[in-house]
Amino acid sequence: MEPLDIVDTQNEPQQPAGRKLNATVAITVALLATFMGICKVKDDNINQSMQQAQVNRVDHWAFYQARNVREEVAKATVVQLKLAAAGRPAGEQAGYQEAIKQYEALALEQGHKKAEAKADAENDQKLYDAANFKDDQFDLSDALLAIAISLLAITALTQLWALYFVALVPTAFGVLMGLSGLAGWAIHPNALTALLS
Repeated sequence: MEPLDIVDTQNEPQQPAGRKLNATVAITVALLATFMGICKVKDDNINQSMQQAQVNRVDHWAFYQARNVREEVAKATVVQLKLAAAGRPAGEQAGYQEAIKQYEALALEQGHKKAEAKADAENDQKLYDAANFKDDQFDLSDALLAIAISLLAITALTQLWALYFVALVPTAFGVLMGLSGLAGWAIHPNALTALLS
């Protein structure tokens, strides 16, 4: 085929059915791209909150460990002071008892603060898990809609209405997952997510 023949065939008017299919594909792709953009903004915000929850969780566990060390050192100091006090004369006992009370109070305080740090770290993990649930929804939506757009591109090339309707299947599931993430619905295909993780 000569190059001029190719240009001539491209300039021929399309059949009305082809134009209608191409217009339908174009509108569908435009709507999907807009929806994907909206979901992407929300997904990026969720990723930021996941990162913050992760940082907070690590910080709280670090505080937990520091409180644990302080508590154990205070408890060990109490034991040492009690042992040291046992061999001292009665006149020195008051000083030992005062120091023992201070270290017992310190151990008790660190134990309470350690429990608070643990609770904060566990709460951060819950926040992370909840955000990750939504992130998975947006990831699945993005993947399904990308597949749908690919199928729509092939539809425009092949001019097959049947392929357009096949493309609507991942479109429907992709939109459902995106809406689930946006609206906070508890729709989450755990098996598929586990397979892709």
